Amino acid sequence: MNHHNQMFNYHSWANQTLLNHIKELPTAVMQEEVNTSFPTIAQAFGHIYAVESVWYRVLNGVQMQEALEICMSLEKETLLHSADQFANDFAQLAAKYKEWLRGQDDLDRTILLENPYAGTRETRLSEIVLHVVNHGTYHRGNVSTMLRQLGHASTMNDYSLFWYQEARDSINL
Repeated sequence: MNHHNQMFNYHSWANQTLLNHIKELPTAVMQEEVNTSFPTIAQAFGHIYAVESVWYRVLNGVQMQEALEICMSLEKETLLHSADQFANDFAQLAAKYKEWLRGQDDLDRTILLENPYAGTRETRLSEIVLHVVNHGTYHRGNVSTMLRQLGHASTMNDYSLFWYQEARDSINL
């Protein structure tokens, strides 16, 4: 398995690990307001989901402006999602990404990315995949902080923990 697939698998695992932990908490935790980067945990996950949806479309040849127009409404549409709904949404999107990754012969291929906020540049497909992973990691950290502010523990979802989980899973096949 190549590094980019591995990193995306980690990203998917980390999303599900954090959401599975949140499922064990009172359901209201998704909508409780905190004073941080996002008002609620649902809004944080909605942002992650919308942005991942944008990048998935970009990877499939949609211009970034069009992908943004299609996907950014997802943030509002997911405002009242439960942890279960987010887990399902992320699982479905991850399956699409994994299928896309399996179909790629050259992740070092460049595309012309016309970012309406930052300008135009040539970008490797692999850079976009790693950006999706890094973006998710950053915002899972926000969610962990939010959980603590709400009086709940978070859960480990570090890449190094993923290594051991992955090893255990391969032994148990």
